Amino acid sequence: MTVTTGRVVAGRYELSTLIGQGGMGQVWTAYDQRLDRRVAVKLLRPDKVAGQEADELRRRFVRECRVTAQVDHPGLVTVHDAGSEGEELFLVMQYVDGADLSDHLAEHEPYPWQWAVAVAAQLCAVLSAVHAVPIVHRDLKPRNVMVKQDGTVTVLDLGVASVMDADTTRLTHTGTPIGSPAYMAPEQAMGGAVGPYTDLYALGVLLHELLSGDVPFAGSTALGVLHRHLYEPPLPVRRVRPEVPEALEALVLRLLAKDPQHRPASAQEVYEDLALLLPARGMPTGGPLDPTRPFVRPHAPWPDRARTPAPRPAPVPPVAEAEKPDVARAVDEVKRLLGEGRITQAVDILGAILPTAAEQHGERSPVVRTLRKQYAATLMDDGQYRRALPELRRLADERAAEAGQADPQSLRHRFDAAQCLEQLGEAAAALAEYRALLPYYENQYVAAGDPDLAHDVRRRIGHLLLALGDRAAAHDTLARLLHDVERVHGPGHPLAADIRRTLQWLGQVRG
Repeated sequence: MTVTTGRVVAGRYELSTLIGQGGMGQVWTAYDQRLDRRVAVKLLRPDKVAGQEADELRRRFVRECRVTAQVDHPGLVTVHDAGSEGEELFLVMQYVDGADLSDHLAEHEPYPWQWAVAVAAQLCAVLSAVHAVPIVHRDLKPRNVMVKQDGTVTVLDLGVASVMDADTTRLTHTGTPIGSPAYMAPEQAMGGAVGPYTDLYALGVLLHELLSGDVPFAGSTALGVLHRHLYEPPLPVRRVRPEVPEALEALVLRLLAKDPQHRPASAQEVYEDLALLLPARGMPTGGPLDPTRPFVRPHAPWPDRARTPAPRPAPVPPVAEAEKPDVARAVDEVKRLLGEGRITQAVDILGAILPTAAEQHGERSPVVRTLRKQYAATLMDDGQYRRALPELRRLADERAAEAGQADPQSLRHRFDAAQCLEQLGEAAAALAEYRALLPYYENQYVAAGDPDLAHDVRRRIGHLLLALGDRAAAHDTLARLLHDVERVHGPGHPLAADIRRTLQWLGQVRG
């Protein structure tokens, strides 16, 4: 489908100027005809992906847009709208007036180290909010960071990397990793599970680039870059910029640790280290696009002129206590909402009716148990893994107490809980849970002639071992799994091909 200036998307957004283009999509400035404002429109083309993968891309796109829209932080670009039109998916976002960080760096070499600290501190605030959802950005780099006129930083493309590919480390047929190799953490590039620690590594690469003028690991091929990420130590930035404080150099080296467990524990921890290096209030700023301005002149208006305050909304009178919801009617409403893809609203209704259902039918009744299963499943589908985890653990424990530890329903709840841990970035805990589940799956499903669930658990164990830095154990786990998958399904099975690519990549790097 040809995209041209003046085309109206979704009967509302008139495309104006093409500002970015990649293999699967374009980004345009556009005009929102309904609200009379400029916006940015990203168009994705799943028709570039064949068969069922295109359908999966569409499903992930809708989910990621919904999850992204739940993050409320001033440093994150606002999502206004999303949907599909013909063969294209569209995402409508806030238009950000400023310069991307890559251009900002090019225009200010050498980049003042105080500016680098201010940019990184603002990014930590954004990442902390994002990781709490939890979401992993997966593609943090200067081109995905905008510096606005008032010096504040805005992060773009949250969740889009995971929409483009569920496993951003997978290789294309050309042998090139999907993503940005220069900013890609070792565990991400190797096919391991990603987590908040992955974004912190990318933050370290970005900070190193701002301070030294170049990324720590460059090369002519993706494999060469990955090899350097895995085995070469980064150049300490003070060798290039002696004026950089020692504490800042040490923080960059910690962020760039090969082993995720040796990096800072959270974006909050990184911020606390950076806060000690931020410039004091009252220092003169460098005019527009100065990222220290939010710290040296916090809450000051921009531009420096008085603005007429917006009228305050009228106070809302308190609402009388509502009657207890009708459980049957609420269940019908949830089914309708889920059918329309309105998952967040369905989650809220399920959470609200559970106490009433327990009061009417009893906490252990089949009705309440079914509602709680639906609630946990819907929370997972909505990306609310932190809320789903205790629900799943409770369901698993109750079912195991009634039917035994090997009960398939209890095991399924435990498996879903392990998935939540994986999504929350708790790699060690997820690994332990998968390992505890594996004997049950091997005994039950392999004996019954259905080994695929056991194969999936083993694949996840291998990827988590990669995330935890144990490449030797990951290689052994995946090699044994490949042998078993090929024995059962043949060498052409998609899972065998996926494992073979990871092992080939791992073997090349080890060699």
